Amino acid sequence: MKIWTSEHIFNHPWETVTKAAMQKYPNPMNPSVIGVDVLDRDIDKQGRLRSKRLLSTEWGLPSIVKSIIGNTRTYTYIQENSIVDPKEKIFELQSTNITFTNMVSVDERLTYKPHPENKDKTILTQEAIISVKGISLSSYLEGVMASTISVNAGKGREAMEWVIRRLNAEIEELAATARGTIRTPMAAAVAEK
Repeated sequence: MKIWTSEHIFNHPWETVTKAAMQKYPNPMNPSVIGVDVLDRDIDKQGRLRSKRLLSTEWGLPSIVKSIIGNTRTYTYIQENSIVDPKEKIFELQSTNITFTNMVSVDERLTYKPHPENKDKTILTQEAIISVKGISLSSYLEGVMASTISVNAGKGREAMEWVIRRLNAEIEELAATARGTIRTPMAAAVAEK
């Protein structure tokens, strides 16, 4: 078993980061995620948004892994459960693979909270527990997978910034459209005088 951890600070408020995290896929930084299906979503009695999603991914297996597991199939599925608590301002996301579970399990947990010293920043903490079972060189493979998770986490943070920029651009476009709509009747009234 190998444990990988990371912490990152986003220079955006918790609400912005949470919206971006919920809309993270698809994005150009993580092209291996080819589908996201919402299996269940509701608001519980405490006012928290609970979601269960299925992520479909396609990624190339390293040749050493293919030779060990004897499989060239590259589609994998991940179950993701999340809770957004708007009162406590905590967004927790847990994911686990549901493909190749007899050989590999990757349990990942992400937590987004406002920075305690600056409300305009958000702290992301990540943890992944990797276990390779019944395969020789399991420790080596766990290390390879931890390195891959680390690289992908960096891409995930880039993707979050990309989504935030996209959301901000959409908001600005809507605001500009609204300003244009508001000015049009006023301009017509001024022109009539």
